[in-house]
Amino acid sequence: MKHDAENEYIQSLIAEGEHVHQDFKFAISDARKIARSLSAFANTEGGRLLVGVKDNGKIAGVRYEEEAYMIDAAATMYCRPCVEVEYRQHRVGSKSVLEVCIAESLQKPVCVLDEKGRGWAYIRIDDENILASPVHMEVWRHEGCDERVMIPYTEVERNLLKLLGEQECLSLGQCVKRSGMSRRDCIRLLADFVRFELVKILFVEHAFYFKLKESE
Repeated sequence: MKHDAENEYIQSLIAEGEHVHQDFKFAISDARKIARSLSAFANTEGGRLLVGVKDNGKIAGVRYEEEAYMIDAAATMYCRPCVEVEYRQHRVGSKSVLEVCIAESLQKPVCVLDEKGRGWAYIRIDDENILASPVHMEVWRHEGCDERVMIPYTEVERNLLKLLGEQECLSLGQCVKRSGMSRRDCIRLLADFVRFELVKILFVEHAFYFKLKESE
C-alpha cells in the first residue's frame, strides 16, 4: 500500500511537468551545475527537484547515496550562503526517485561560486534557471538591510519614471542611455522603484526589461 501511495504521489508530480517550482533531473553529474538550480529555487519561491526523472517525464531511477552526495556538495561547497535541502526517497515499481525540496532563502542572494570563486545568482522563471540581473542583486541587497530607504523625488526620478511611462518597456541599457544616468545610479534607482512596486521586471526573449506598473 505504501508503494502504491508513493507511485501515485510521484506520478501526480510528474504530470505537472517542469515549472517554476519543479525541475526534472535524469541524474546529477556536475555539482556546480546543480547548484544553479538550488540557487534559482532559493532565490525565488522555493521548489523541488525530482532526480531520476527524464525531461519527458519517464522514470529512470537513481542511486540515492550517489545523488544525495552530489547535491550535498552543490549545497555546501558551491552555494553561498549554503542551501538547506530536504530529501525524500520514493519507490516507484523497481526504481527509486529522489525528491529534493529547497525552501526559499531568507538570505538572498544565494550565489553559485564559479571556478574563480566569483558568485553568480540565479532565479527561477517558468521552467528555467536564469542569471539574475544587477537590479535583482540591488533589490536583494536592500531587502537584507534593516535601514529604511526613502526615494527622493527629484528631476532624476521623475525623468526615469517618465521614460518608462512613455515606452512599453525598456532594458537596463536603454534606461541608462535615455536617462543620461550612470549605470550604477540607474541600477540603484530601478531597484528602488521595484521595491516600492512602481516598476516591474519582465523577462522577454531571454532578456530583462523594466515596465512602469499601471495604477490599479
